[in-house]
Amino acid sequence: MAIRDTVLMFLALLLLAVLIQPLARQLRFPFSALLVAVGFIGSEVITRLGIDTGLRWHHFHDLVFFVFLPALIFEAAYRLDLRLLQANLGAVLMLAIPVTVLTTGISAVLIYVGIDHPAGFPWIAALLTAALLAATDPVAVIDLFRDVGAPKRLNLLVDGESLFNDATAIVLFTLLLGIATSGNAIDPGNAVVEFIRIFFGGALMGAAVGLIAISLLRLIRGVPIHGVISLIAAYTAFVVAEGLFHVSGVIAVLATGMLVGHASRLHAVERERYFLNELWEFIAYMANAMMFLLMGFTITLAMFTTHWLAMLVGIAAVLIARAAGIFGTAPFLSLLPGIAPIPSQYQVVMVWGGLRGAVAVALALSLPVELEYWYAIQSITYGVVLFTLFVQAPSMPMLLSRKPG
Repeated sequence: MAIRDTVLMFLALLLLAVLIQPLARQLRFPFSALLVAVGFIGSEVITRLGIDTGLRWHHFHDLVFFVFLPALIFEAAYRLDLRLLQANLGAVLMLAIPVTVLTTGISAVLIYVGIDHPAGFPWIAALLTAALLAATDPVAVIDLFRDVGAPKRLNLLVDGESLFNDATAIVLFTLLLGIATSGNAIDPGNAVVEFIRIFFGGALMGAAVGLIAISLLRLIRGVPIHGVISLIAAYTAFVVAEGLFHVSGVIAVLATGMLVGHASRLHAVERERYFLNELWEFIAYMANAMMFLLMGFTITLAMFTTHWLAMLVGIAAVLIARAAGIFGTAPFLSLLPGIAPIPSQYQVVMVWGGLRGAVAVALALSLPVELEYWYAIQSITYGVVLFTLFVQAPSMPMLLSRKPG
C-alpha cells in the first residue's frame, strides 16, 4: 500500500472514531479503548480483503517513541502545577521509583511462578515482562477525573506517578534487555549505578534544554514563535538525551516540559499562554488518538489462541503487585517527613486506575526476535493492556462517583 493510501486509511479511521466519540462519552467508555477497537476492526477488515497496510510492528515502536511519546510527556508535564507537585513531590517520587521497583519484583515472581516454564520463559523473561508492565498510563482515566471533578491531589498523584514511573520502567527495561541480549549475569551494584546515571542524567539534560527554551521565550515574543520554540524544545530534549548522551529521554522531556510550563504561567502574556495551552492540548489529542489506533492495528487473534493462559497470569500478577505496592506502602509513606497521608479512597482509585497503555506495548515491540520468549512477552503485554482498557477503565466511573476526599 502506498504511503498516500496508508495516510488516507488512518484519516478515515480517525474520522470514524471521532464521529462515534459522543457515544463513548454517553456510555462513559474510554475514548482510547474505542480507538483500539476501531483500529483492530479496521485492520481485520482490510487484511481480510487482501490489502497490505504496509505497517509493521517496528513502525509502531518508532512512531510511539520518537513522535508520540515526547509530545504526550511534554504536554502532561507542561500542565503540571509545580506548586501542587512540590507539595506532593515526595509521595510522587516514592510511588514512581521505589514502589515501582517493588511492584516490578513482585510481578516478576508471580509471572515466573505462574507460567512455570524455566526453559522457555526464564527469570530474565519474567523480569523484562514485569518491567515493561510497570509503566502506567492515565490517559484513559484523566478525562473521567475531569468529568466528575476529582480532587486535584488525586489527579496529580495519578498523573505525576505515571509520568515518573514511565521513566523508571523504561530505564529498568533497558538495563534488563541489555542483560538478556548479552547473556551476562545481573550485577545489582552496576545496575543501580547505571539506573542513577540514566535517570538523573536525563533530568539534567532536560533542565538544560528547558532553561535554554525559557531564555528564547523571553527573548523572542510572539504567539506562533512560542509554539515553535516549545515544540523544538520537547523533541530536542528527547533526541539529544537518548541519542547523544544515552540517558532517559522521557525524564529529559519531563523536566523540559515542567520548566517551560511553569515559566509560561509566570511570564507569558495571556495570548501566548492561551495559544500554548491550546496547541499542546491539540498535539496530545492527535498523538494519543493515532497511537491507540496503531495499537489496534498491531493486535492479532493468534495471541489469544496461543497465549491466553499467559495473559491471564500477567493480568493477575499486575493487579496483585499493584495492590501490594499501593496498599502495602501508602501507610508508611505518611511516616516520612513532608509526605501527607494518602486517603484509603485515593489508594483504591490508584490501584484500579493503574492502567497500562502504549508505552508498555511499545517496549514489548522493541524486543529483538532473537530472544526465544519475545512473542510470549508481547502477548502478555497485549492481554494486560486490553484488560486495563476494556475492563478497568470503563469501571472507573463507579469508583470516582464516590467522590473521594
